[in-house]
Amino acid sequence: MDQQKEFLIKLAHTKMPFGKYEGKYLIELPEYYVVWYNNKGFPAGQLGKQLQLVYELKLNGLENLIRNIQRQYPKPR
Repeated sequence: MDQQKEFLIKLAHTKMPFGKYEGKYLIELPEYYVVWYNNKGFPAGQLGKQLQLVYELKLNGLENLIRNIQRQYPKPR
């Protein structure tokens, strides 16, 4: 499986690890919250990269792409 596909599958199953929305799938975070991170600065590391992509997906109305991945692919180990 190529890296981009793996990244998207992992993103589809990643939940917010802290804060007000702890436990929510990243794609389910409210748009204003993701925009706030975009303005404030995304966290370093994998979570930051995932949140940046979530921002772009929401900005372009592509949330269903991730929701389809959630349905089609099991959660990675």
